[in-house]
Formats: sequence, structure tokens, C-alpha cells
Amino acid sequence: MAVYGYVRVSSTEQHEDRQIMAMNKLQIPPLNIFTDKQSGKDFNRPAYKKLTDKLHPGDLLYIKSIDRLGRNYNEIQNQWRILTKEKGIDIAVIDMAMLDTRLNKDLMGTFIADLVLQILSFIAQNERENIRKRQTEGIAAAKTKGIRFGRPTKPLPTNFTELIKQWHNKQLNKTDILKKCKISESTLYRRRIELQKGIQ
Repeated sequence: MAVYGYVRVSSTEQHEDRQIMAMNKLQIPPLNIFTDKQSGKDFNRPAYKKLTDKLHPGDLLYIKSIDRLGRNYNEIQNQWRILTKEKGIDIAVIDMAMLDTRLNKDLMGTFIADLVLQILSFIAQNERENIRKRQTEGIAAAKTKGIRFGRPTKPLPTNFTELIKQWHNKQLNKTDILKKCKISESTLYRRRIELQKGIQ
């Protein structure tokens, strides 16, 4: 029997230290700990795929909490079934002792574990949807206050309108304008359109 650990954080800015420490306390070999820095919306993750390729019947997989496995209710349920039924491995959720497939393998124990799994995976997805909703609402509120997202607009020279006229009259070529304004070609065309529409 081999023992593995799976660690996931949602982005490269987040740290996996807390999950790794939990795996180290269980003395899981470092080579058997697989880490993804990726969203939990699906299971299309490189480290997770490598992990599942290594799993054999009788192996044990540790995860810190059910939302580290994923945040999609149906996919968590499906992956749990694949791992425990098709792969034939055991799973232990460190933060939820009841979710340890090594315990209470009788009918009642299985029923309780399945019920807890359904509740926790539902909570995981619900939290993901709430986060997305809060982000959308936050962006909308910021826009109403005039807050702009993305790169700040590069200021144009005060004589930009005159430069465009000279370009149209073939007194200047495109390369000359790009050098004078220090902007990209795509920005030049976009700002020219804005100028023609009376935005500039």
C-alpha cells in the first residue's frame, strides 16, 4: 500500500504551506505529495492527473479538506466514486474524520460517509458560486464609482488630432506617428476610431 497526499491552491499567489505541513505530520513521502496551483472548478489539473495515474487498489490518499479536491458538487461526487470504486483506493479527509473510507465499511458507515460527502461537496460548490457572485457585484459597484480595470490608458500628445490629420493628408506616415506618440499600432487604430467618434 502506498500513501499519497493531494494539495491544491487556487492561484500562484496563494501558499500551500498549511496543507503541506498537514501532509508532513502524517509522514507522507515528499515525492508522493502532488500539488496543483489551479482553480477547483474541474479536475483538468496536471498534478492531479499524474497522481491518479499512480494510484493502485489499496493505496491511501489524504486531502486536507473536501474543497481542496474540488469545488464542483457533481464532479467531486464523480471523482470520489472513481477513486474509491474504480481505482479501489481509500481516501481520508484530514479536517473531517468521518470522511475516512478505512473506517466503518459496513452499510451504516458507508451511508453516513456518503451523506457527509454530499453535504460538504454541496457547501464547497455553494461557496465557489458565492465568491463569483461577490466578485461580479464588487466589479459592478466599482464601475459605478468610475473605477477602471485593466491597464491605465496611456496619455496621448496634445497634438494627436493634428498628427492624425497629417497622416490622412499623407504628410506623415504611420511609423512617424507611432514614434512620436510612443504607442502600439493597435492602440493607434483604436484611438483614431475613438477620435473619429468624438470620444477623444
